Amino acid sequence: MTSSKALVTQLNQFWNLLDDLAESDPERYNKFIQQELREGQQLFSSPEPQFCLQTRILKPKEKSLFINLCQWKRIPAPQSTTHPVPLSLGRPEDVFETPDAYTVIDVACNPDVLQAAGKDHMKKDELIKMTMQCIEERLQVTLSHSYHIAKFRIKGSIQRMKQNLMGIQTDSKDLREKKRMGQNLAQIRSSTGSNPDHFPQLLLPKTQVSGKTGCLIEEISSTEIQEAMTVPAYELKIVKDENEKPLKIEVKVELPGINSVSLCDLSVSEDDLLIEVSEKYRLHLNLPESVDTETTTATFIKGKSRLIITMPLA
Repeated sequence: MTSSKALVTQLNQFWNLLDDLAESDPERYNKFIQQELREGQQLFSSPEPQFCLQTRILKPKEKSLFINLCQWKRIPAPQSTTHPVPLSLGRPEDVFETPDAYTVIDVACNPDVLQAAGKDHMKKDELIKMTMQCIEERLQVTLSHSYHIAKFRIKGSIQRMKQNLMGIQTDSKDLREKKRMGQNLAQIRSSTGSNPDHFPQLLLPKTQVSGKTGCLIEEISSTEIQEAMTVPAYELKIVKDENEKPLKIEVKVELPGINSVSLCDLSVSEDDLLIEVSEKYRLHLNLPESVDTETTTATFIKGKSRLIITMPLA
């Protein structure tokens, strides 16, 4: 398995080659970026609530439990029917309301898994029971074997659910992204040049899944991001045409001390924007209009340490 040091070396090599390509062949660079945007779109999508389960925690202390089961394109589908179903569990939240206290936990899985379960009652019941078993193991609790599907899709707010699940950074034990990195390096290795003053930002997927087998369901190993990052100064505006029709959203972000695009990690979905920069800055914005992620572009102005994201409306 590739060591962490070797992976960092490979990443640095990738960014250097990408900088060279932006300078030497801008047209080819833009095509490469658009391809990466299309391929990475699903990995930067948000989780979407599908249905809410209500059951009870019996031990160590009896109380109600609500399970928000969500679909999320970031979560891979199982490799086959004999492989475990990957799940991502959010942090459980205890709510104290009169007259009853309860716990809420958000669980995400691949959309294909939920679609298959929606067509087959037995598969749906099996998925639910396996999810409950995973929660029992994760929380070290005993759940009731009975449950019912609530009339509402989600317990609590969608924003809270997204923050809970998307605030988790998953670890990985497979090599798929390393292989993909190698393919990307091969694509641009033949180009040479020097760092430009400004160029679009590449979106790189971050989420992968471990390769465990031998059980019906697996939780994706995760750790919460511990670093306290600063919210950078930014300006968001909606650009309109001469008839006052909204055309696109433009966000300018000031990143003092940042002089390379390789330190920036940008992800855009239809309704939100996330920028993380070298463990220093973090900016998460809910967009006022739905945008077209496939035609979204970003420009980093090196001399001003400014990132400009242009998002045409969907």
